[in-house]
Amino acid sequence: MKTMFRSLALLPMAALSLATGAFAAGPAVNWNATVTVTPAGGHMLGNPAAKLKLVEYVSYTCSHCAAFQRESEGQLRLAYVRSGKVSVEVRHMLRDPIDLTVAMLTNCGTKDKFFLNHSMFMRSQNTWIVPMTTASAAQRSRWTTGDLRTRNRAIAADFHFYEIMETRGYDRITVDRCLADKAMAERLGAQAQAGSEIGITGTPSFTLNDALLTGTYEWSVLRPQIDAAL
Repeated sequence: MKTMFRSLALLPMAALSLATGAFAAGPAVNWNATVTVTPAGGHMLGNPAAKLKLVEYVSYTCSHCAAFQRESEGQLRLAYVRSGKVSVEVRHMLRDPIDLTVAMLTNCGTKDKFFLNHSMFMRSQNTWIVPMTTASAAQRSRWTTGDLRTRNRAIAADFHFYEIMETRGYDRITVDRCLADKAMAERLGAQAQAGSEIGITGTPSFTLNDALLTGTYEWSVLRPQIDAAL
């Protein structure tokens, strides 16, 4: 043993670190900060090679989706995503023009901004959604009249989305550019169509490793299924 220690003492510091394994493990990966855009066009949070891949199919005007977000977000991140064993992907189901507008705003900017945008709109839904029931007939007509840019800008004005996005660091020029993005709207529409084709009929809906979870709409029902599959 003495001979070994004398030999190590003569090694350069870098070689000594390798010999003792001091840096072999490397830094831990923060899976809650790892965002990937999947081939389906959804945003995945967590380890792309996770054992369990959970996909959420959501609508921003769905109150049950907002409730699921509030109930599940912290627990999913801390108990599942952080371990690297579960990833969470969000895909969009579009129920109405307002839904499309919000989806285009959550997808506005780099992929790393998506989950904070998504959480913000879901958690504040009960506040911004009020015009859905209070808007005049003239306002409602503007939401479905004209080209994509015109319709989306009308919705963004009536629902105060410009002010909401400003709190996330987006100026009006950036928001308008995203609201006029026809290619983005087509991708989101295709994503919703693909969801319908695999049997998604309501929101929220979920797949776990591509298996559709029937009768699962709440965190209290979903969580035991995740635990059983781990």
